[in-house]
Amino acid sequence: MNTIRLLLVEDDELFRLGLVVRLQQEAGIEILAEASDGEMAVELTNQYLPDVVLLDVGLPGIGGVEACRKIKQLHPNIPILVLTSHFKKQLIEQLIAVGASGYCLKGVEAETLILALRSVAAGASWWDAAITSEIRAAFQSYSVKDTNENNPLTSRETEILALIAAGKSNNEIAQQLHITIGTVRVHVHAILQKLEVRDRTSAAIMAIQQGLVIIEQ
Repeated sequence: MNTIRLLLVEDDELFRLGLVVRLQQEAGIEILAEASDGEMAVELTNQYLPDVVLLDVGLPGIGGVEACRKIKQLHPNIPILVLTSHFKKQLIEQLIAVGASGYCLKGVEAETLILALRSVAAGASWWDAAITSEIRAAFQSYSVKDTNENNPLTSRETEILALIAAGKSNNEIAQQLHITIGTVRVHVHAILQKLEVRDRTSAAIMAIQQGLVIIEQ
C-alpha cells in the first residue's frame, strides 16, 4: 500500500487536532503539514507537493473555494478533497467548477473519510451521498443537448449520460430506450472512456460542468 502524503487545511484548531490524531493512527497516511487559512494552503501545497489536499471550505482569508481554484491552477494533478459542515447546491457547483475531486461532510465516519482520501489519491472522485442525490434530483427533467461542440459523445451516448445523471440503472435505461442491457453496458463503457472518468457519478458531474445535457427547471 502506497503512503498518501497529505496536506491538512482546517482553521478550527480543535477539529484539526482531532483529525491529526485519527489520521496518524492510519497506516499509509502521512500528514506533511497543516494550514489554517487559504493562503497558507496554497503556499504549503507549493512547498510540499502533497498527494492529496484535505481542505476545509470555510477558511479565513481567500476562503476554501478560492484556495482550491488556485491550487488546481498551479497543480492540476493534485486531488483536493473538501471537508465542511454544510452543503448547498451552489457550493457543490462551485467546487465542481474549480476542480475539487470530492466532498465529505464533517462528522462523517473516520473510516469513510479515509476511504474517500484513498479514492481521490487513486484518481477517482468522491462525492457525499447527499450530494449525489442532489445532482440526480437536478436531472429528473432533462433533454439532450446536441449543439455542444465540445461534446465528444454520440447522440445515443449523450442520451444515456442524461439518464445516468437522472439516477437510472442500466436495466432501467435499457427498458426506457428499448435496447438490451448489454448494449447499455457498451455505451456506458464508451462514455467513461471518452470523458476520461472512472465512474458513473463522475460522468454525471462532468455532464453538469460541461453542459452536455440541458436541465429543465
